[in-house]
Amino acid sequence: MTLLTGAPLLVGMLQLPHPPSAQAAQAAQAGSHTVSVTINAMSPSAPAKDDTVTISGTLTNDSKTPVTDAHVGLHRGAALSDRSSIEAVTERTGYLPGADGKEIGGDTEKIDKLDPGTSKPFNLSVPVKDLDLGDDGVYPLGVTLSGHTQSSSYEQVLGIDRTFLPWQDAAPAKKTQLTYLWPLISSTHLTAETGADAQQTPVFRNDDLAAEIAPGGRLHQMVTLGKNLPVTFVIDPDLLATADAMTKPYRVNGPDGPMGKNQAVAKQWLNDLEDAVKGHEVVALPFGDPDLASLAHHGKSVPSALSHLGPATELASKTVDTILGVKPRTDFTWPVNGAIDSSIVDVATSAGAHNVITRSDSLADSGLPYTPTAARPIGGGNTAIVTDEQLSRAFEADTSKSGNASRAIQEFLAQAQMIGLQDPEQQRSIVVAPQRMPSAGQAETMAGALRNLESAGWTQPLKLGDAAKAKPDPAASRQIPSRSVYPSSLRRQELSADAFRQIQDTQAALDDFQVILAQPERVVTPFGNAIMREMSTEWRGDSKGAGSFRNSVRSYLDGLTKKVHLIQKSEATLSGRSATIPVTVQNNLLQGVEGMTLRLTSSQPNRLDVGPSQQIKVDGGHSQSFKFDTTANANGRAWVTAQLYTADGKPYGDPMTFQVNVTEITATVMLVIAGGVLLLVLAGVRIYLQRKRAAAEDAEEGPDDEDNDGSDGAAGTNGDNGGTGGDKPEQPSDRSPDTGSEKSGPSGTGEKVDR
Repeated sequence: MTLLTGAPLLVGMLQLPHPPSAQAAQAAQAGSHTVSVTINAMSPSAPAKDDTVTISGTLTNDSKTPVTDAHVGLHRGAALSDRSSIEAVTERTGYLPGADGKEIGGDTEKIDKLDPGTSKPFNLSVPVKDLDLGDDGVYPLGVTLSGHTQSSSYEQVLGIDRTFLPWQDAAPAKKTQLTYLWPLISSTHLTAETGADAQQTPVFRNDDLAAEIAPGGRLHQMVTLGKNLPVTFVIDPDLLATADAMTKPYRVNGPDGPMGKNQAVAKQWLNDLEDAVKGHEVVALPFGDPDLASLAHHGKSVPSALSHLGPATELASKTVDTILGVKPRTDFTWPVNGAIDSSIVDVATSAGAHNVITRSDSLADSGLPYTPTAARPIGGGNTAIVTDEQLSRAFEADTSKSGNASRAIQEFLAQAQMIGLQDPEQQRSIVVAPQRMPSAGQAETMAGALRNLESAGWTQPLKLGDAAKAKPDPAASRQIPSRSVYPSSLRRQELSADAFRQIQDTQAALDDFQVILAQPERVVTPFGNAIMREMSTEWRGDSKGAGSFRNSVRSYLDGLTKKVHLIQKSEATLSGRSATIPVTVQNNLLQGVEGMTLRLTSSQPNRLDVGPSQQIKVDGGHSQSFKFDTTANANGRAWVTAQLYTADGKPYGDPMTFQVNVTEITATVMLVIAGGVLLLVLAGVRIYLQRKRAAAEDAEEGPDDEDNDGSDGAAGTNGDNGGTGGDKPEQPSDRSPDTGSEKSGPSGTGEKVDR
């Protein structure tokens, strides 16, 4: 009896070191944060039944005590039922015995000791047959470190990391059609400024693009990797135009901006890209990748803001065709993050692109037990291409950090396989649109996922154009969300209405400037492209940079327009009823200006008429004066304003005002002139009287001379020859002398007597 009574007590004593199961689970979960377990690689990512799965990674002791008598083990959970359960696993923290499954015995790696703060690599190899996989599906795998610490008297799981093992014993009857977009997009690098030379040497904001396209750079990796992947290239033509400009002489912006030295890098990248796109579908976004959401929410309120989309689409096709020799598709638009509302769809399709790339978190499906085909008719002949959110966002993590790349690849494969398993008898077309500008590491991770997906055999590649034509699922949502549900996080990054007003003001100034130029294309092309770049999606998150770029474009344009101006005149004085006023136009541009009108306006036209306006034409680097015939009607001062006008009658540049002093004909001048005329008249009268008197005297003295030679002593003598009057009588026709007669008699009226 005593023995029987003591047996339960003995059993209880033997069990004391082992906690109850509920407490053990709590302890296991709490203890599983002691060591960080990171899975860095898993190979193969989608194994066949005869393969051996190898998982490598790193162990790091985050505690302040050493870990002893430990080992690395592998756990397999039950097959997941749907896509949401995959997300649930990724959000799980700590070890959960029921969900993570039992450790697979016999395939472990012993770790004798792990000191505090130290790291150690691990490598596990497990044959697929040991995993005891059942039906096709996605299985969660957990890699754990189990061992002892000073605070635990029994072995427990001290750390865990999870991944996914997609398992499919045979290829499916109907493979999922998968379209993967491969974006080649960059930020804005070119300014509106060009050199004064005939080649118009471009000026770059910076030389950052060289690093992106150089070997190892982000865009270099995208081209190198994309060449051998089943992808659709999605290109911003501005990137091609910028790289093409870099192949020639270029200058980097700055007070003493140096000449660029990366022509060879740009040439090689473009050559590689031209080779890479062969055999691939190429989609060209509108030039500059305009921010469609900003245009829809703020640009529509600014007159003519939407008018840039049409030219941007036309320029996109021309740019890609010219540089790559490929005719791209321009019937697709891609709002940022695929977020849409009714206004964005209206703007996106306004320039003829009837396919809008959106995302499943924007055009959501509710209640469907499977992922529907991407293409959805949305009315008006337009189609929404609904990309898959989970697959599209699979590579947004920083893949330079340990474990992120492997985790992203395995999750991508798991999601892709689960789509096919949802309804194996129904073939669907799925589209994936990753982030616009993946890093080099993210590009490498994406490429790894696509290569593994291709070898797994669950999917088949499909071009984007074909995905847009796929038969739509009648049960899929086609309801465009309202503007009120557009994500506030994206709305805060949008260009404002003021930004679009500034853009339109710059466009208006460019329109006014180009009409006077003899070679407008030298200005229209660089400035037109810069204006398109001002609306780029890539300015999101950089409002300061966007504003600075807009200001720089306008400032440079204003500087050019001011190179054609009127030279200030000083005060002019007009002394007379009519005179000529010269006005000088200076052209400091390298090209000529024409088709302009120079007009003078008088503040008092009743006093001063400045004449008609004149057509002007001035060669580049020259000044030319234009003469205006003016007429004065009254004395006094008048202000005259000179203004240049374009051919359509718009004022050009600043007016120039100067003062004109009209003196006309004054009273003093009239008196002087009258006095001179009077003297001339008196002189004529005097000559007339002298001749008349001389003739009369000759008539009276003639008979007396015949009878009595000089008897009365009054006969004049000729001082020249000393002869008497009788010797050579004076003829009436002889000219009178300038001085008076020597007779002593009184002078005649009006005569001047010299004494």
